[in-house]
Parts: sequence; C-alpha cells; structure tokens
Amino acid sequence: MTKTLLSIFAIAFSTLVSAQIIGNITDQNNEALPFVNILIENTYKGTTSNDDGYYELNISTPKTYTVVYSYLGYKTLKKEVTIAEFPYQLDVTLTEESVSLSEVLIDSEIDPAIAIMRKAIAQRKANLEKTNSYKADFYSRGLIRIKDAPEKLLGQEIGDLGGGLDSTRSGIIYLSETISKIQFLSPDKLKEKITASKVSGNDNGFSFNAAMDVDFNFYNNTIDFGNEIISPIANNAFGYYRYKLDGIFYDDRGNLINKIKVIPKRKNDPVFSGFIYIVEDQWDIYALELDLTGTQARIPVVDIISLKQSFSYSEADDIWAKISQSIDFKFGMMGIKGNGRYTAVYSNYEFNTGLTREDFSRELVAFEKEANKKDSLFWNTIRPVPLTLEERTDYVKKDSLQTLRESKPYLDSLDRANNKFKLGNLMGYTYQNSHKDYSLGFDIPLIGGVQFNTVQGYAVNANVFYTKNYDDFKRFFRANGTIQYGFSDERLRATGSLTYKFNSITNSFLSLSGGVSAEQFNPSNPISSLINSVSTLFFEDNYIKLYDKSYVALNYSEELFNGFRLYTGLSYERRKALFNTTDQTFINEDNDAYTSNNPLDETAFGVAPFETHNIVKGNIDVRINFGQEYLSYPDAKYNVSNDDYPTLYLGYEKGFGATNTDYNFDQIKASLRQSFNIKDKGKFMYNLKAGKFFNADDIAFVDYQHFNGNQTHVSTDGNYTNVFNNLDYYAASTNDAYFEGHVEHDFNGFLLGKVPLLNKLNFNLVIGAHLLATPDFKPYQEYSVGLDNIGWGKWRLLRVDYLRSYQGGFQSDAIVFGLKFF
Repeated sequence: MTKTLLSIFAIAFSTLVSAQIIGNITDQNNEALPFVNILIENTYKGTTSNDDGYYELNISTPKTYTVVYSYLGYKTLKKEVTIAEFPYQLDVTLTEESVSLSEVLIDSEIDPAIAIMRKAIAQRKANLEKTNSYKADFYSRGLIRIKDAPEKLLGQEIGDLGGGLDSTRSGIIYLSETISKIQFLSPDKLKEKITASKVSGNDNGFSFNAAMDVDFNFYNNTIDFGNEIISPIANNAFGYYRYKLDGIFYDDRGNLINKIKVIPKRKNDPVFSGFIYIVEDQWDIYALELDLTGTQARIPVVDIISLKQSFSYSEADDIWAKISQSIDFKFGMMGIKGNGRYTAVYSNYEFNTGLTREDFSRELVAFEKEANKKDSLFWNTIRPVPLTLEERTDYVKKDSLQTLRESKPYLDSLDRANNKFKLGNLMGYTYQNSHKDYSLGFDIPLIGGVQFNTVQGYAVNANVFYTKNYDDFKRFFRANGTIQYGFSDERLRATGSLTYKFNSITNSFLSLSGGVSAEQFNPSNPISSLINSVSTLFFEDNYIKLYDKSYVALNYSEELFNGFRLYTGLSYERRKALFNTTDQTFINEDNDAYTSNNPLDETAFGVAPFETHNIVKGNIDVRINFGQEYLSYPDAKYNVSNDDYPTLYLGYEKGFGATNTDYNFDQIKASLRQSFNIKDKGKFMYNLKAGKFFNADDIAFVDYQHFNGNQTHVSTDGNYTNVFNNLDYYAASTNDAYFEGHVEHDFNGFLLGKVPLLNKLNFNLVIGAHLLATPDFKPYQEYSVGLDNIGWGKWRLLRVDYLRSYQGGFQSDAIVFGLKFF
C-alpha cells in the first residue's frame, strides 16, 4: 500500500513540475468543471480540463499570453497573463451564461428555430467545403468501467479482468491514450501517425483509440456511428427532426449563438436528440450536445451514447474548427453493466495546406516503432488532458500488477490452481503453462458434440488440442485433433491438423491435415449437425448426405501484397460411398420415411452415387480486396474492409491421378461480393458467382459444384446472400458451367420506421432476390421479403422471411426463420 501511494505521489509530482500553465476550473459554487476548453487566443494550441476540473497547458516560452476558457452554458473567460517562470498557477471560476429568449420575437405558429435550421442546412455544403485539407495534432483517451460484474458468464469464470475489478466486482477494465499527427483531405481521406500509445496494465500494448474511429463530421448528411445516423443539418433533416429555439447568447467575439433543441420525430429512427448551437449569420456549428440510443445506433448492448463537440473560430482561415470531443456511453447486457468515455483533443491546425491524393495511401494508421515505449516523464510532459486521480491510480495499480502477473512464480502458482483436474472437467480440460505460453487439453462440445444422422446413428465428437504462442500471438503453432464415433455404423474416425502462423504482417499460414471423416457432399456444409439431428429425429427428414473421406492435405496462404491474398492446397483423397445404417426416429409418421444417402436418387437404397476411388486435388485461389485499407503496427498489419469497393475471388481447381481416369477434371471459378450502406436508406449486399468445368463429363458427384440450398425452414449462419432458402440441397448440382447471384437490401428501419405503430416495434424490412442457372437446370429464382431485428429489448435474435420460388413458372413458397445466435 505504501509503495502504491508513493508511486501515485511521484506521478502527481512529476506532472506538477513538468506542466507549464496549470490550474483548476470551478463554477460559482466551487464545483469542478470538466471538459472546459482552454486555448491560447487566436491559436489552436490548447487543452481541456479533466473530470476533476484540473488542466495543464503546455506552452513554449515565458511571455504574455491571453488564455481563453470556454464551456457550454458558461460565459467565455479571457485571462491575460505575463509569465516569468514555470509552472504558472492559474485558477479560474466561470459564471453561467444567460441563455435568453426575451430578445427573440416568437411567432405562435412558427418557431424561430425553423428558419435558423433551414439556413444552416442551406449553408451546410459551403461550410463543409471550407476545409479542403488540414494537418493537426490529435490526442485521445479512452476509459471503460464495469460495475457489479458477475462472477461467471455463461458458466465461465470472468476473473478480475486483468486487475480491473475490485472486491465489489467494479472498476476500470480499459484505460488507454494516444498522441498522433493526423492529415485530412476532403471528402474522406484521413491518415494518422501515432507517435505515442499507452495502455494501462500492458506496457507492450497498443491503444485502439484512433482518430478515424471518432471522426464525426456533422456537416456530412450522415454520421457513421454503428448505423448511418442522420445529421441534424442534413439535407433531409426536416423529415427526421423537429426543432425548437431554446435560447440565445453571445460568445466572446460578439457572435450571436442560437441554442436549438433537436427533437426526433420518431424515436427509433437513426437520429440524435439534444442540442445543436448555430452561429447567427455564418450558420456554422458552434457546439453540439447530442444523445443517441443503442436502438438508434443498432448497437443492442449500448443504452445511451452522449456526444459533445466544441469548435473555435480562426479569423485567418474563416473556419470554425473542432477542438474537442467527448463520447460518453452506458452499456449493459447479460448481467454486465458499465460506462465509459472517449475524449479527443485537436490542436495546432494547419488548414488547406495543399495536400493531394498522392499524399495518402491505403494505410490509415501507422504506429512509430517505439510508440508504446514512452515513459511516464514523456506522458506527463505532453499529455494535453491531465489524468484524474482515478486514472493515475489505475495506471499505478495495473503496472504493478503486470510486473507481478508476468513473473514466473505467479504464473506457476496460477497454473497450479487452474490445472487441477475437477469433476466438472470431464467434458473439457485445459492444462496451461503460462510462463512458456503453451496449453493442451480436450473438450467434448455440448452443441454439435453429439449428433444424429441416418449413416452413423448417434455420433459423439471429442477434440484434443495443443497451442504454443510466440511473440505475443504474432506467431503460433496449433495442433488439433477430432475423434468421432458412430454408434450405428460402429465406426471410429479421426482427423487432425498442424498449423503454423509465420507472422502478423503477411499473415502467412502453413497447415498439414489428414485423417478419416464423414463429409457432406457440399463442402460448404449447408446443413448444420444440430438442425439435421432435429429434423431427422423429430420430422423424419434426413437431409444430410455423407460420404467417407480418407485424406492428407497441405495448405498455404499469404497476403502477397496489400489486398491480394493467395491460397494454395494439395491433397490426396480416398472417397467411398456410405449408406444408411439406422431408421431410428422419435416420431414415425405413416406417410413419411427416410430417404437414401444417395443425393442423386433418394429412392436408390444401397446404390452408390460414385465408385470408390483415389484422387489428387490441387487448387490455387486468390482473394482481391479492391481498395483495401489497413492499420500498420510495428510487427503487425490489420486489414480494414472498405465498403466502397467489392471483393473478387478467383480460383482454379484440378483433380488428377484418379484411379478412375473419368474422375479427373479442371474447374475455374470466380465470385464478386460487396456490402455497403446507402446513407440512411439501409444496407445493400450482393454476391455473384460463376464457374466452368472442363474435361468433367463423368466426374464423381463429390466434385460437382453444389449450391447451398435449404429445406429445413431454419437459417442459422446469418448469410442470406450465399443460400437458396427454398431449394433442394443437390437438385441443381452441376459439372458444367454455372452462375448464381444473390442481392439483398436491408432497409434498416428506413421504411417501417415511418409507419405509425409499426415503428414502435423497431423491425427492419429486408427484401432479396436470388438466381441460379446451369445448362441442365432451368433458370431458378427466389424472391423474399422479411422482417429482421425481431425480439424484445436488447434481445433481437429472430428474422422471418417469406419466399416464393420460380422455375419456368411458380414452384412453391416457404417461410424461413433465422436465428442469429447459432
């Protein structure tokens, strides 16, 4: 305890002596004022006060300065000070601003806010285009707390979350800071160079607080905030908001500021509520105080998000620039509740500096090599927003815990306790050596571990595994094995794999696998073992069709250059037909019966769909993510999807050396897919596939191109652009040319949100169309209309679709239930 107190005192003292202008900001009741903006007049050099009202403003040389203190709801205060030596103590008290309506002539029919907002909307694009480019310094701090956390979640021990939870199961679980240089080019190019990164309790970690994640520009029509949220000054804002003038006041430059209350017309629309401050005559944004619910953002775990932005005017550039932003949020789900804040400070702007597109690449964020190695002295000197006592304590506590918990004696003692075998470990056990960073064990999955099909009867799976990590997971070795026993066919099958990851930059993997398994004819496994077990035992519908595969395979994948990933594989396989061995069912209907295991003819019991054979198969595939952006860490690269561009897959597969030469073949294939938001109109998705076989007239049915059908009326993978939900599983399989296309649009509340009564349910309307064509299969189409986001509160797990299928005319219709938690 004494050591901790001394450490906190040392940090506080080093902060004091390294600061330049320091002080406390309070109101007239001597209450601390957090998030006050402090600037040197006529510059963008500044800071904000922390939650305790304390601030530090770093300046270069002793001389006379005018320090400006601004805070929404309070009068802007200017202090001229002549500084001879540092540190310079400057405490201030802010007085409340008089926000009045007395000077405004209010018409009983039309609120003055209507005219003000119409002018702000009309000027939106011009104000947006004032900033063609800029450079700036950026600081961000993120903090997440948990309160009254449960001991277990879904039966698993939570622990203390890295030392974040105290005896009351409450505390900070994430605290991190970044210092960076950012560059922006209109309309959407943003590049960040992080020079310093600090994570509480992890001296080798990198912060997730990037500028791109909090780049919220309300001069755009929509703001990407989990969902595309309508700006209060969007072109179509009057379709979503009502406005009320709450009052007016004058800033320190004599500008009249209109405080406008923003009121959603429909509470479940993707909109904000709160206040927006508009500068009279200029019609710029002076500040924002807006709230957003988790429902509106389509982030179920979140209760409320509160966003504040403050702007400062530059006479030289005629720009109101964002100087600070805070995002406060509350969340809760499955017994876990918490809150947090992300604070951002922008300073030292340089506007319209001549940046061009050549100054930007696909690299969005780059970390300097030693960014996470800065010491406390550095942070105490450069940090623009002082730490609170709670934050200082957390750093000290977790840094001490990290030293302890990375020590070999502690890790060994922890492993001794965790490695004890208990009765509850009969379904799964892990032995771990934390110091050497390896683990091994076994598990028998409760879901999918026991299944039923007409080939194997009841089948039980058990998995064994070994994992060894290197360089903080940047490299690893994995060994996995699965043992499966079918009680009806009395067959033990086993498979295993060895995988090595070489690095986290090109993310190259090499794997060797092999064994004996019962495989679905469609390698996409369109029927889950759980769904098939239920449909077989309860409805006598044995949709799953299996064959026996003995194999050994070698696979390698690597990103050769940004956006271009290569996959290669070579395998030797022995394939053998399987047959039904059981007719057990829970409900035996007189007019229903099991079908054979032959997907070519479900009435052909005992007839094999192909002859037993051996074959060698090779494949080369590439994935091209057009416009792929990425984050650069010193020893890792993390790709970021770019919705503006599609992803293209190209592949070549060859079967050769078959014991039956008719089974040799060649296939080329391609697919193009994309998913993107259409502003406030929802999300559009498409997936187009095509391919062609060569020399494949008499190949084994195993190697046909199979299409994902669905006959169970239940969808479990959540991907509706890769399945025909009213098509037999193998009716359209082909060894010739093929094309399939899927399109879907999720209106995300755009339509139903405007229908009275229905908008209270918060459902999403989804429409889709699906096409399949082969030379031997008449063009097949499906059309669907559905409701998504069905449920209550935060538990919205269900989607329901109505489908109609056509093939040379109407074929049938169906209702499909989608379960998101599968």
